[in-house]
Amino acid sequence: MKGKKLLLAISGGIDSMVLLHLLKQLNFDISVAHCNFKLRGEESDGDEAFVKLICENFNVVFFVNHFNTKEYASSHKQSIQLAARQLRYDWFDELLEKESFDYLLTAHHLDDSAETFLINFTRGTGLEGLIGIPQMNNKIVRPLLVFSREEIENYAKESNIKWREDSSNTSDKYLRNKLRHDVIPILKELNPSFLSSFQQTLENLQQVQSMVDDASRIVYRKVVEDADFQKRINLMELKILPNYQAYLYQWLKPFGFTAWNDIYDLVEAQSGKQVFSGKHRLLKDREVLILEELSENQNERYLIEENQTEIEHPIAMKISYVTNVTDTGSSEIIFVDKDSLKFPLVFRKWQQGDYFYPFGMEGKKKVSKYFKDEKFSLIDKENAWLLCSGEEIVWIAGKRADRRFSVTKTTQTIIKFELK
Repeated sequence: MKGKKLLLAISGGIDSMVLLHLLKQLNFDISVAHCNFKLRGEESDGDEAFVKLICENFNVVFFVNHFNTKEYASSHKQSIQLAARQLRYDWFDELLEKESFDYLLTAHHLDDSAETFLINFTRGTGLEGLIGIPQMNNKIVRPLLVFSREEIENYAKESNIKWREDSSNTSDKYLRNKLRHDVIPILKELNPSFLSSFQQTLENLQQVQSMVDDASRIVYRKVVEDADFQKRINLMELKILPNYQAYLYQWLKPFGFTAWNDIYDLVEAQSGKQVFSGKHRLLKDREVLILEELSENQNERYLIEENQTEIEHPIAMKISYVTNVTDTGSSEIIFVDKDSLKFPLVFRKWQQGDYFYPFGMEGKKKVSKYFKDEKFSLIDKENAWLLCSGEEIVWIAGKRADRRFSVTKTTQTIIKFELK
């Protein structure tokens, strides 16, 4: 990494201070980032002052940020540990971009990796949770990961490196500390070479993970089509695979999905079923699973049950059964063949790729093209609601109906939808 601009995450503890001294001795181009989470009162401020003084002595640029961690954790309904992690890495990302750093270096070591392995193991995880902390992840580099805590402590004492002790590390309030103080010492007692054995196991697991990633990419090219704004998973090709659920997991986990059983059930579900993550949805459309990103309000969906006579949200509408069609000429009213509908109906926003068969026209038309032709403003588009049967559009409410649901000579039951 010679010639690269490096940012070191330095807490003041023994691990990070060893990292700082090593990089300074080797004459790397380094700066320091320190987080004051305001969790330990004067002790937190003392850590900040200590790191700042060392940086001044080393003539190293020092960045510091103060966080109201408890307030952030409470407002985001997160644990203190998770909130602190989120806050520091968000800030690190900002520094990397703003100051044009090439890499962020942290002082994680082999014992940290073993603790992470055991935490994930006890909570339940897949293969990716058992391969420990990665030595390099995008711009984050962990150069001390091959060294044990004992080796780092010995080096610090031999080199007369000063550091600060974090009093929270002595508490067994957190799972990581319980593992560090109670479990790992027993494992080391049972096997004095525990860490070297663990490191070999990690290497084996990482090779298996690499093999899984390779297989996943090869199969992905055969099964998934990357179309505009969406990914389309061919179910006929997918179901040929002996363990297609594992591939779905590999492909979809980066998009924030957690309801895996619902996703696996989607493969055999009827067309129109879907599963949502925070920012994406996965839709079953005949023999295809469609993955696409939700717009800001795209996940707003209002169901209309078969027995409803009116709704107030998202727009006010009256629903009634009638015996004949009265030609009012109003775009506020449509008449529909009930037997062509699949209940519950859905009111939703439009999405890229939506199309319908406009009443009075031949062929189908993309909703986006309809908006363009009708000179919809951006606000008009955002305020448009689609009445849908499954994933088929029945009506761009108040604007244009789809002819596939229109009343014919064979219609037995007519439903009237009227905007109020």
